[in-house]
Amino acid sequence: MGITKTEIFSDRQNEIARIAKVLGHPARISILEYLIKSTTCVCGDLVEEIGLAQPTISQHLKELKNAGIIKGTIEGTSVCYCIDAEKWNAIQDKLNMFFTQDISCSKTDCC
Repeated sequence: MGITKTEIFSDRQNEIARIAKVLGHPARISILEYLIKSTTCVCGDLVEEIGLAQPTISQHLKELKNAGIIKGTIEGTSVCYCIDAEKWNAIQDKLNMFFTQDISCSKTDCC
């Protein structure tokens, strides 16, 4: 397998790619949607809500936490999760800047 050569790309490009990779699984999107609509931190409700096995949920939570999108706190034997609002807003800003770029070829008949 080839090397990705991420060093040849800008920090912004690498960050957008990392965000896209983390968001690139429907289970993670489902987890995020559930956390967004919850008014409190979620402790253990995800298995019933999402419908996946606990180890699978845990792996997806780990990926989201490693990306900084969610944060967790340990309360007794359970870990409670919520969206990291600061990181969430930063992700929104990065993706908005990416998707609101002017597409010059849309003004011509290039394709």
